Amino acid sequence: MDQAEKLRSMVKSQEGATKEPAKRLARVITVTSGKGGVGKSSIAINLAMQFRKKGKSVIIFDADFGLANIEVMFGAIPKYNLADMIFRGKGFKDIIVEGPEGIGFISGGSGINGLGNMNREQVQYLVYKLKELETLADIIIIDTGAGISDSVLEFVASSGEVILVTTPEPTSITDSYALLKALNARESFDAEICKIKVIANRVLNYDEGKNLFSKLEVVVTKFLNINLSFLGVIPMDMNMSKSIMQQKPVTMAYPNSAGAKAIERITEGLLENKEAEGPKRNSLARAVANIIKNGFKSK
Repeated sequence: MDQAEKLRSMVKSQEGATKEPAKRLARVITVTSGKGGVGKSSIAINLAMQFRKKGKSVIIFDADFGLANIEVMFGAIPKYNLADMIFRGKGFKDIIVEGPEGIGFISGGSGINGLGNMNREQVQYLVYKLKELETLADIIIIDTGAGISDSVLEFVASSGEVILVTTPEPTSITDSYALLKALNARESFDAEICKIKVIANRVLNYDEGKNLFSKLEVVVTKFLNINLSFLGVIPMDMNMSKSIMQQKPVTMAYPNSAGAKAIERITEGLLENKEAEGPKRNSLARAVANIIKNGFKSK
């Protein structure tokens, strides 16, 4: 039996499994930014920590393909990544690494670049496996790359709940708008499904963060078909930088710091919002399938 036949067999097996009673799907939250260096990955990790403290099971999917921000911040080196599951037959138990407080994370890894060369059976297998992933946790946090690459835009467009991280730096604000503009022009984007919430990071106080959001919202409302909501602020806090150097989440290293407390408040706000848990949402499987489809040629 060649590889293609094995994959077809696996897909049929997965299809048979779908006849079982449907399991509750995870809440998928995509964290993104218009530019790098704004604290996106740190916020993704610390949100996961806070969700875990609230009793939720959490998996972080590092979708910044080719880089390794999450594993570096966790101080853990995964033996396998997503590419190993697709091309080398590994399962989720092999590629999900346990981080602090039992948080799981999946590394995209440099091997993910091979996704562009997948055949049809491999694509189908990946989609089925990602559907399985959505039954393994209460919350899946997708940490995208920064900027407006096709993969970033597809993850954002396919998510029902998006957190956009920005800072008071003029380049961060303009790049946030550029990301939203590119998203608005994307065919797969549906403003009714994709809810975008803004976190103002590294601000002096709440008023500065709210003013930052208001400036962005005015321009977006005028020129784009996107509705933004304000999720909250994270103040400038040296403990955030110190925790990164220590390869520990700030909520673990400095739980009483201003940054940790701010992330806790944001997490509580997210948990109070039940809208994202409804049926009107897309899936992680769809996002990855669309990313592959954009460059996919039948073999």
